[in-house]
Amino acid sequence: MTCASRKKRSKRCASFEGGVAPVWLRYCMTAREGGRFSMMSMYYQAFQNHMDLTAPWRAGASSALRFLNLVPQGLSGQVVGRLSAALELISRSTLTYDRPAYGIDSVMVGNREVGVTEEVAYATPFGSLLHFRKDGAPEQPRMLLVAPMSGHFATLLRGTVKTLLQDHDVYITDWHNPRDIPRREGRFGLDDYTDHLIDFLGQLGPRPHMVAICQPSVSALAAAAVMCEGNHPSRPATLTLMAGPIDTRIQPTRVNEFAKSRPIDWFEQNLINYVPVQCRGALRKVYPGFVQLTAFVSMNLERHIKQHVDLANHIAKGEKEKAASIKTFYDEYFAVMDLPAEFYIETVRDVFQEHLLPQGKLMHRGRPVNTKAVSRMGLMTVEGEKDDICSIGQTLAAQDLCTGVRAYRRVHHMQAGVGHYGVFSGKRWNNEIYPLLRDFVHVNS
Repeated sequence: MTCASRKKRSKRCASFEGGVAPVWLRYCMTAREGGRFSMMSMYYQAFQNHMDLTAPWRAGASSALRFLNLVPQGLSGQVVGRLSAALELISRSTLTYDRPAYGIDSVMVGNREVGVTEEVAYATPFGSLLHFRKDGAPEQPRMLLVAPMSGHFATLLRGTVKTLLQDHDVYITDWHNPRDIPRREGRFGLDDYTDHLIDFLGQLGPRPHMVAICQPSVSALAAAAVMCEGNHPSRPATLTLMAGPIDTRIQPTRVNEFAKSRPIDWFEQNLINYVPVQCRGALRKVYPGFVQLTAFVSMNLERHIKQHVDLANHIAKGEKEKAASIKTFYDEYFAVMDLPAEFYIETVRDVFQEHLLPQGKLMHRGRPVNTKAVSRMGLMTVEGEKDDICSIGQTLAAQDLCTGVRAYRRVHHMQAGVGHYGVFSGKRWNNEIYPLLRDFVHVNS
């Protein structure tokens, strides 16, 4: 290579590194794995491109539907109804990556209704500590509700929050969508999740209470252990773990078996992708929300197909209330959130494959998590009889790990007749599980 050609090449490289090269080219260069281009790393970008290209069709269907709704009822009702149903389904054939509203404007406290206002008490690039402030309510136990970082937003716990608000001052971990977080903000793994819980509890002041739902039970227990060992001033007064995978070696479910059926490299190569260049988090590695949603839907595909057929029939017949109920459900269900790649891979490996916590091998920032250090607090575990995601015994295992908790401060409840979601939502939660949780918190406050 001549000196002149080397200078030209150097100039081209400098232009690329300085950002002159097209964004898509940088995307392709990032997607190279071991010097070999991976098409699997491009499917999130392809999906986003498809959604962008088809957006005008959905917008057109939505506009046409608005005009069609102006047609007087009774005028060619059957034809208009069927056309409305078709346009409605077309306009809804998309996903949203924005968090839905919690929509909790008021709640009953004792025998009176009080207003509820959402306010961000503390925030990081990856999550907000969201406070549901009640206007004029008496002082109540401060509680951190730890939501899963999964394919859906924390708003899935809307009903749980509303129930807890009756007797508690409730805060929730409102996780942000990684596709909206620039790469410069760094990684987010299991240690970062645990750090967030410690920081959030610190914002609540002394003797807060912590309730973890499902997946974050491991991090919640780790945070409690770290805080107790360090005598943190905001160590929780109580820790409640609900349907959480503390020890998935006990009666493994299909979910547990799938996690162990393949090496961790398979999950990295087949499920991890790059955030599309159209997004603020461009090129961040994630487990895409739409891939998770596909897995959820495929587990009950016939049910979801039937629901959309029913939706079309309700719209065609003018049954607005029935149609609205289905639309409300799918507005939430199709609001998807990506997972940071590091968090997902470390969770699969450390929790579901290697079972580090129950074996006493889980580390936090290079130091062992000592569950025996959990003391001077109440510990409650809750499981569902028919839970096919986190089976009976997996959450109860926390009781055996926390040997420092006095016997009179331990509570375990197995709720008969409920599956995974019934542990923290629905009638059994409201009428049977919540009263036990409420009394447990108040006794240990």
